[in-house]
Amino acid sequence: MNFVLAAGGTGGHMIPAHALAAELKRRGYGVLLITDERGKRIPGLFEGVPIEVLAAGRITRNPLALLRGMRSVLKGRADARALYAKHRPDAVIGFGGYPAFPALLAAGSLNVPTVLHEQNSVLGRVNRLLAGSAEVIATAYSQIERLKATHKAKAVLVGNPVRESVVRIGQQPFPAFDEYSPLKLLVTGGSQGASVLGQVVPAGLGALEPSLRHRLQVVQQCRPDDIEQVRDAYRTLEIPAELSTYIEDMPAKLSDAHLVIARSGASTIAELTVAGRPAILVPLPIATDDHQTFNAREMDRAGGARMIAQKEFTPATLARQIGALAADPEALANAAARALSVGRPNATRDLADLVERVADKQAPVAFGPSRASAAPTGLSPAGAAA
Repeated sequence: MNFVLAAGGTGGHMIPAHALAAELKRRGYGVLLITDERGKRIPGLFEGVPIEVLAAGRITRNPLALLRGMRSVLKGRADARALYAKHRPDAVIGFGGYPAFPALLAAGSLNVPTVLHEQNSVLGRVNRLLAGSAEVIATAYSQIERLKATHKAKAVLVGNPVRESVVRIGQQPFPAFDEYSPLKLLVTGGSQGASVLGQVVPAGLGALEPSLRHRLQVVQQCRPDDIEQVRDAYRTLEIPAELSTYIEDMPAKLSDAHLVIARSGASTIAELTVAGRPAILVPLPIATDDHQTFNAREMDRAGGARMIAQKEFTPATLARQIGALAADPEALANAAARALSVGRPNATRDLADLVERVADKQAPVAFGPSRASAAPTGLSPAGAAA
């Protein structure tokens, strides 16, 4: 079978799509990705998977912007239909974001079954628009906001797929930590970065007791515009910090960390819970439908994270939270176990099983030559290495 994955260009959409692509390829299926230019440029993802960038527009309330957006969507839909005539998918899986919209519309117009995956605890706009025509809505949380009652029967809880290298972290013991050990911190704002972390975290770490501050080891992702200012702050405080604008080997950094300070995007929460890493979470206050606050809710309630609203995220508050956790190594390890307790390490396998069943029960889609006589063009070779 052959599958098309359609995802917006942020890490929150792309990382679960990448994990599913790797699993489908491992099972011997063809995979093709549709995304935007941002998604195509994210390093380290979708190696060996053909990538198509199609026109896609945003649907807004501004009449002129809406008209331009719909023209782009219709062009993208036409391009996707032409693409499917060559690649002939058995199912199209959408991971949200406007770049996925035309690909899914084209699938519906050709009676190709669609599966929607929702990474957040609030159903995204594109998934809300297409929920009625989808065969299944795969969810990452048991409770999903903005899901219509008429569509709840389609919802299947699978979790949020993460890379296999992250799953392996949760199978290892939590890094040893006591009153003499270095305290290793990982700070990340997700694929888009977060200026507030660059502003608050160095000052908060500088407010710690000297005996703890001198044991810190920091890895921090910064926005390009902020990185030199953050570097200067750590240099002044004499805190060793490894800074970058994009952390390519996130699994390795996550494996080393005792504590993570982060936004609460869907992929961040999934990786923290599957890896079993305690966190201080600062939801993005302008996130659509406040979905990052809802994302953090499960981990916070389980005791694996402490959620701090951005307006309350001050250096003094951060220093108190870190000081309390570091003062009790057992509490830190316990928080790690609680984070792990709400992880879903089998999400990739379960989502692959689901899309496989959806595709397998459908009648073949007629695209000119019979499916038996024409091999798909340009898809990943069956059985190719992930």
